[in-house]
Amino acid sequence: MIGNWPGLWTLFLKEVRRFTVVFMQTVAAPVVSALLYLFIFSHALAGRVEVYPGVSYPQFLVPGLMMMTIIQNAFANTSSSLIFSKVTGNIVFVLLAPLSHLEFYLAFVGAALVRAVLVCVGVYLVALLYLGTPVEHTLLLVVFGLLGGLLLGSCGLLAGIWADKFDQVATVQNFVILPLTYLSGVFYSLHSLPPAWQVLSRANPFFYLIDGFRYGFFGHSDVSPWLSIAVMTGANAVVCILCLRLLSSGYKLRG
Repeated sequence: MIGNWPGLWTLFLKEVRRFTVVFMQTVAAPVVSALLYLFIFSHALAGRVEVYPGVSYPQFLVPGLMMMTIIQNAFANTSSSLIFSKVTGNIVFVLLAPLSHLEFYLAFVGAALVRAVLVCVGVYLVALLYLGTPVEHTLLLVVFGLLGGLLLGSCGLLAGIWADKFDQVATVQNFVILPLTYLSGVFYSLHSLPPAWQVLSRANPFFYLIDGFRYGFFGHSDVSPWLSIAVMTGANAVVCILCLRLLSSGYKLRG
């Protein structure tokens, strides 16, 4: 139960302010990085590839790049904040506050979601001017955006709890999150792969985020969007429960 709304709101604002004070690094830079992918691939493959009927390859890229920014920025926000607090020792001031484990979790993950949404919207607005990407199902875009931000914000929290130094968080980012993101269908459709790789792709949870998000734009997807919602809801439930269990136990947070 949430009993300390002022405390929750204060911690949430603290986490939001942490990334907004370096806005160019945490929001503007990821937008520029995603747009560079878009412009480069648009120049190289525009007019040569059409994944869905009536959808150009640059348009096909936009949802994948938007979800990629959600994945990377939600994870980075919670993981970097928590490991920084642990390394500098100021995590003790958060733990001493009269906040429940659920309130701690909601504040950190909520701030990660805000950052992810800001970057995602920034990519979309520029892509809209550049390509005029249509939207078929706005509600599904919101659902998958929230599911992606919550899942990766929670995963970042897990990484921050587990890690003892920045290098360990970077290892998870570079050797787990990035490979799963790039191999989830950001730049290609599942049906363009050989059968064996299609099976492996279906084992990648990020594939369901990107495929479902893409359905919200074009009304086309490689698997049913309802299957994607079910998979992501289950994944969020598992990771959320694990986060709350670790927070309640004080694992690597309390000396």
